[in-house]
Amino acid sequence: MDERAALKLLAGKLPDAGDDAAVVDGLVITTDMLHETTDFPTGTEKYTAGWRAVGASLSDVAAMGAEAVAAVAVYADVEFARDELEAFVAGASDVCESVDARYVGGDLDTFSEFTATTTALGRTDTPVLRSGARSGDVLCVTGTLGRSGAALRLFEAGDEERANDLFRFDPRVPAGRALVPYATAMMDSSDGLARSVHQLSEASDCGFSLDGDAIPVAESVRDVAEDEADERALSLFFGEDFELVFTLPEDDLSAARKASPTPISVVGNVTDSGVVMDGESLPDRGYTHGQGEK
Repeated sequence: MDERAALKLLAGKLPDAGDDAAVVDGLVITTDMLHETTDFPTGTEKYTAGWRAVGASLSDVAAMGAEAVAAVAVYADVEFARDELEAFVAGASDVCESVDARYVGGDLDTFSEFTATTTALGRTDTPVLRSGARSGDVLCVTGTLGRSGAALRLFEAGDEERANDLFRFDPRVPAGRALVPYATAMMDSSDGLARSVHQLSEASDCGFSLDGDAIPVAESVRDVAEDEADERALSLFFGEDFELVFTLPEDDLSAARKASPTPISVVGNVTDSGVVMDGESLPDRGYTHGQGEK
């Protein structure tokens, strides 16, 4: 059973866990696990690992339109090297500070490979769910897409400095908070734009029509891609970019753009059914945790 099948199995048993995070009495909670073999390429600095691991959970808080409050992490490795442990905590602390949250500790464990399990807490009385998209809304994303895919290519090429820089993404907590009055549905793009749109489609019982030329491709993707088809694949399917994918009424677009501290791109429209891009069916492909892009 893969991750998606397991999630479907559990969906009926855990009704609070269907979105990016659970919301219980205004408290937002989410957790993630990242492994060295699947999530931290050779050359990933422990500072980057701390930033990225905790940032992944903070991104889930952002996707609910919540205020980020705090985060904890489990740091597991074959042995504890002082400089690596301190660097991890520094990265975790700095990414929390960047969104006005606090890193408050966690746990240590020994394991056969470096692994980080993180939990983030947030607060909101008005969560934005995946289930509110309506026919006629526009489909939008924050920032640009493909930077994590570009980072992996740079790690493989030995350009570790630039790759680490790209891996330290900014959790979109401020943008998520700013979009609360306007967004009808929202999630983060950790599984890739294509899969995110399919997930929104299922949750909202609607369809989407995307414009391929409107997808905001990160400049770093253009530096590493083999051709335009490779560019599109990295921006559509690779995932792990942690941008926000959301819908809102077109009449609210101007106000949302003024409110958001992160640029917003319109990439399509909500329709009655089906998920298409440029008139053709868009594959439900993306990142599968523990296996990478599929």
